[in-house]
Amino acid sequence: MGASGGKIAVNRGLLTTLDNEAELAAVLGHEIVHAAARHGAKAQERGTFLQAGMIAAQIGVAVSDTDPNLGNLLLQGAGVGAQMVSLRYGREAELEADLFGMRYMQRAGYDPRAAITLQQKFLTLSQNQGRNQSWFEGLFASHPPSGERVERNAQTATSLPGAGELGAERYAVQLAPLRAAKPAYDKADEAMAAAGKKEFARARQLANEAARLLPKEGRFQQLLGDIEMAEKKPQAALPFYDKAIELDSGYFGPYLGGGIAAFRVGNTSRAEQLLSRSAELLPTAPAMYYLGSIAKGRGDVDGAMKMFRSAAESNSEIGKQAALEFATLDLPRNPGNYLAAGLQFDARGVAIAVLENRSPVTITRVALTPVRVDAAGRIVEQGRGLQLERVIRPGERITVDPGIGTVSAEVAPQLRLRVDAAAPAAIP
Repeated sequence: MGASGGKIAVNRGLLTTLDNEAELAAVLGHEIVHAAARHGAKAQERGTFLQAGMIAAQIGVAVSDTDPNLGNLLLQGAGVGAQMVSLRYGREAELEADLFGMRYMQRAGYDPRAAITLQQKFLTLSQNQGRNQSWFEGLFASHPPSGERVERNAQTATSLPGAGELGAERYAVQLAPLRAAKPAYDKADEAMAAAGKKEFARARQLANEAARLLPKEGRFQQLLGDIEMAEKKPQAALPFYDKAIELDSGYFGPYLGGGIAAFRVGNTSRAEQLLSRSAELLPTAPAMYYLGSIAKGRGDVDGAMKMFRSAAESNSEIGKQAALEFATLDLPRNPGNYLAAGLQFDARGVAIAVLENRSPVTITRVALTPVRVDAAGRIVEQGRGLQLERVIRPGERITVDPGIGTVSAEVAPQLRLRVDAAAPAAIP
């Protein structure tokens, strides 16, 4: 369950846990308040809330055989299916969402007391078996249940008319197909848990059982592909992703997984096609990252930077890697954005250059020029350029002789150090 950018999603596990329409109305009312009040946006401006991935984020997958920095990126922050950003709402935001959400559901004709039973249910699940189910973990991470919320909801209910309906019978009819499919999804949940423990043979067996129980569910085929990817078998994963797309062509997950698998086997044309379609359906950090890598590989620096910049907005490991890639490409163009340079003067007026690497990239081949500026900041004189071949690591600060010598107290405030060039260093 989550709200972001005005959109609300309710997952299958939550739907099958609820007992009536009124409890669902309580959920929706609560999330409407979060979206309307922009609670999530205030804590993290950009984020995608999805309970959709088939493999939990803790499974590490080596994305590249040659670059260890890319290890474990496939499933961190996204899974092979979704960019999952966990955002914990604060106590006041949760209480506000409960209060106004109950008012909304009551105005819609539902019994507000269902919000009490809902929170009681969540509190029980958080203390018992719910902790063993991945969707509950995600729900409770962003919406922590508490006894206080149960009590506050009970107080709010006393101030609202309680003559609304529960809609239990209608809900049971509508949920019947989903409940009938529950055994298959339970198998898939078990498969994900097994994969999370790297018990891949068991995970594959359970995923196949889920697929046999519900052969038209594309998520199970995607799950089988995810398991192959977790075992670093991208070629074996591709047919499963293709089958998942055949069963459900409107879901981004298998396009994303298939695109990454195609990239891993060297089929960049197919990878770009699949990843682009995935991003059309739902932009995610992994899709943007790999599209950036493809653009970089064919020499399209501007295109690569655009994709890496987008992926870097994700607060995840793959987002950090994208930020590193972006900085590496942008550094030669805009060295002054990454290397802070200034002049200090000792008691005798001798100039010392101070450089600080404020980028995530290790820098070398720095070119500097001392300049003199007027009151408006315009350069009126420049000195001899300085070339540095030494390596400056991220966060490192160094001092060098700028070759200016002793400067008078009147001139010193007018001097600056311009960064003309810098390059990323190749670190073994």
